Amino acid sequence: MTRSVYAEYLNGSAAAFYGAHFADSAARREAVRRARRPLSPRVADVIEEQCSRLAASATRDAHLRALRRGAAAVVTGQQVGLFLGPLFTIYKAASAVAAARALSAELGESVAPVFWLQTEDHDLPEIAECHVPRAAGDVLTLRIASSRDHRVSLAHCELPPEVDDCLSALASEIGSLPCGGAHLERLRRHYKPRARWADAFAGLLAELFADDGLVLIDPRDPRLAEAAAPLHRRAITDAAAIADNLTERCRELEAAGFASTVHVRAGAPLSFVHPLGAVGPRYRLVPTAEGYAEVGGERSHDVAGLCARLEASPTDFSTSVLLRPILQDTLLPTAVFIGGPAEVAYFAQLPPLYAAYGMTMPIVLPRAGFRLIEDATAKLLARLRLEPSAASLSEDELLAAARGSMVGGEVGDLSQRLVAPFEQTLRELQPAIEAAGQGLDAAVEKTRVTVAGAVAKLAGKIENARLHRDEGLLREVRHLRQRLYPNGLPQERVFSLPYFAARYGDTAVVRRVVDAIDPFAPKMKDLSLR
Repeated sequence: MTRSVYAEYLNGSAAAFYGAHFADSAARREAVRRARRPLSPRVADVIEEQCSRLAASATRDAHLRALRRGAAAVVTGQQVGLFLGPLFTIYKAASAVAAARALSAELGESVAPVFWLQTEDHDLPEIAECHVPRAAGDVLTLRIASSRDHRVSLAHCELPPEVDDCLSALASEIGSLPCGGAHLERLRRHYKPRARWADAFAGLLAELFADDGLVLIDPRDPRLAEAAAPLHRRAITDAAAIADNLTERCRELEAAGFASTVHVRAGAPLSFVHPLGAVGPRYRLVPTAEGYAEVGGERSHDVAGLCARLEASPTDFSTSVLLRPILQDTLLPTAVFIGGPAEVAYFAQLPPLYAAYGMTMPIVLPRAGFRLIEDATAKLLARLRLEPSAASLSEDELLAAARGSMVGGEVGDLSQRLVAPFEQTLRELQPAIEAAGQGLDAAVEKTRVTVAGAVAKLAGKIENARLHRDEGLLREVRHLRQRLYPNGLPQERVFSLPYFAARYGDTAVVRRVVDAIDPFAPKMKDLSLR
């Protein structure tokens, strides 16, 4: 059975695959010491210019000055989704703030929180929707139409006029809530037709975390391409050796019972190429006898041609998910990287890649996770005598838990009344049955088990039908699941900020989240909203 490398790293038992563990304070100190270096003047200038377009923040300015002087950074990041995407975007940013703050207190020096805007990615359909809980218990889905064939990096994509339709639908849903007007006004400042997706996302996130000094960086800036060029050159010229080492790492993980999160293609570079220029579609490459072919494209390339293109136009290349951390840590003095479960899992694959680039991997820290619980939900949980985590159960299991038992009362009597006489008769006849021939004792036992199982299954179906006839309980259970585990997924992976921001205040929610984080003891927490 495959084990979860994320879950085992969380409890400390898979630390060997990461080189160090976030709970080890000595390892954290060493990571900060190793990461300290001033930003290159070019990189510092670009980041400061990008941040100058955001909401003013004296704390961010102080962090930028510290990074110029040689402070270490805590880095996280996310795709630039509609209205910030799922709630875990906020949790990532808040985790970076809390971890940087804690390290600063531990070490007596400035450590800066940095948010990496994942603008090299091209998966527009993945980011072009958000889900908002409604008072009636269902979910409002806001979506901007996009094609699955979209291949242009998100840095070069603008919001279409349909974003106004999304805002109008959102206003109809949350505009009357106590803080709805203020949050909608904030959204409209940033999410407007012809604004870049990246600018809208960065502008909103920067406002919400202005007091915390969150630094934001868009790596797709042409002025940073020169610094990224050596990474891509090695990814192209050493592709076979790098892929071999990563494949061997996957085998090591699998031998330990873990699955590899990111598939490694034999001989394939970890860079994407943009054959029509920086703002054109990007393609992964796979090896051929003559060089490389575009996956989903029409062209072939040889190594010399790719290197010549890289020399002439470094913006014609972008990173894959595995190469992105190398670029992050080339541009930034990363002591700690904060990721979600999937990111933490694929970092277990990365030590050979860091070694290929002569770099040491930062401490990998799981982000904080929350279930936001409103008063009405808390009262419902109390009435049903359930813990919030129970919402992840199936509907049938949750119904049974709410009633206190899976089978009881008349249904429990049914099992006893059917099985007991059968057992009694079988015991009386067993000597005669076994005397009839060899092997019948095993047949008797198998029959006993089969009958008991069938009766239990029947009793369960009857109890399940009875529970579903209790329409009031069924309604409450479904409401509970939809609030805490919507669509069969954790709340933080489905719901977006706008509803909670409109009811409780956007910056107030952010403050509650930041203050609730224990950065080096990450776990799912229940956070009460009042």
